[in-house]
Amino acid sequence: MGAPRAAPALLLLLAGSLGLSRALFSLPLRVSRPALPAGPPPEPLVLRAASGTRQPEPLGGGGLALASEPGGAINFVAMVDNLQGDSGRGYYLEILIGTPPQALNILVDTGSSNFAVAGVPDPDVTSYFNTDLSSTYKPQGIDVTVKYSQGSWTGVLGTDVITIPKGIDGSYTINIAVILESENFFLPGVKWQGILGLAYKTLAKPSSSVETFFDSLVRQAKIPNIFSLQMCGAGLPVSGSGTNGGSLVLGGIEPSLYKGDIWYTPIKEEWYYQVEILKLEVGGQNLELDCREYNADKAIVDSGTTLLRLPQKVFIALVQAIARTSLVQEFSSGFWTGSQLACWDKTERPWSLFPKLSIYLRDENSSRSFRISILPQLYIQPILGIGENLQCYRFGISSSSNALVIGATVMEGFYVIFDRAQRRVGFAVSPCAEVDGSPVSEIEGPFTTADVASNCVSSVSFQELWIASYALMSLCGVILLVLIIRPFIPSRCQHPYTDNDVVNDESSLVRHRWK
Repeated sequence: MGAPRAAPALLLLLAGSLGLSRALFSLPLRVSRPALPAGPPPEPLVLRAASGTRQPEPLGGGGLALASEPGGAINFVAMVDNLQGDSGRGYYLEILIGTPPQALNILVDTGSSNFAVAGVPDPDVTSYFNTDLSSTYKPQGIDVTVKYSQGSWTGVLGTDVITIPKGIDGSYTINIAVILESENFFLPGVKWQGILGLAYKTLAKPSSSVETFFDSLVRQAKIPNIFSLQMCGAGLPVSGSGTNGGSLVLGGIEPSLYKGDIWYTPIKEEWYYQVEILKLEVGGQNLELDCREYNADKAIVDSGTTLLRLPQKVFIALVQAIARTSLVQEFSSGFWTGSQLACWDKTERPWSLFPKLSIYLRDENSSRSFRISILPQLYIQPILGIGENLQCYRFGISSSSNALVIGATVMEGFYVIFDRAQRRVGFAVSPCAEVDGSPVSEIEGPFTTADVASNCVSSVSFQELWIASYALMSLCGVILLVLIIRPFIPSRCQHPYTDNDVVNDESSLVRHRWK
């Protein structure tokens, strides 16, 4: 589609300046409360042979595991297409809990660490885990609360056995937070009744002493400390039109779920899956920001976040670059901020109007980098049809006050490997990331890092903050002891705690998460 015809293809913006748009649309888009899709799921993923040369060699013990033969100890092929959902509502996995088993759909979230399920009836869930009906449930008597900016839940910790129908064989005893009260956590129309946090134990509530779901599987099932994730929603509506598929592979990598090479970037800190971003490009043009801006104050890979989220300064620079590069003139600011939808005639494809976006990550060899790129089909997202003639889209990128979050907008283009054993995250092109038979994601490299700083992440790590905190308290204790033995009343010496002293699901990042 050429430029002369492309620009007029934009018909309206919701809540825009045209009288027609005001008459048809009185409510702005609320991307944090996605609508319910309906309709049949897409065709199942076709298995393919793997290709590429950067695939690591199989390791024993806790290292990397590649696909096993059907019927083996770990059958990764059986885990293909074990997810359903979309980027607007998240991707969920069926898990059987208790004895006799009760089936629940559980949201897969790499940005938190608790396994929590609805434990009482709720208007927004179709089923819940009834602990009274399970002979193997054991309460621990520990309360747990997780708060979000737009919701929260409170429950109690317990243990029970679980099985995953399309996962690893066997039953395993897992810590479960049974949700007894919630507010705006279970949204209307969602088809999941719990959340599976796959991040590190550092984020577990009420403390890191609670063994996480995946740590329990690694210990009990003796699987390698690695899992991989594919979400197949590229180019499909994020609401209102069906349920997409995906795959969560526990214990290794399934070669049929990627093509080309796997490129790995180190995990900088083991809490979230924190990585190091070196630069961003729009249409092949560098944003020319200090690389520390991309990592302020962290950059993470999180399947529980709907969009690609960027620190405010980065977001502004990216929007300006897209606006300059795109073939759409006088675009409303409401589209970029997520308060408006852009609608085109259904015969038009607006993706040709927008540029490719590229994210550069540091390679395991720190002197090199690689880039993951997404085409507009991933970040200009169809969301709603208006009558017979119009198709509307949202901007799949938003601003964040304190983090860069590689969420579903980007992850739907790739097969993502969370190799905890070797402390790295891998990216490979996903064969389901295609629209009209053409791929909408790319990976290229290696590139030199001579033009960026040797370290783009804050030099003060989370552990160092804890060490500094404890050292300060110890110093205060020594001073206090000296004062006590002196013949006058000692002054109190205390370290002033703030919310930032503890890393948990009430951290500032979670206040900006869309679950």
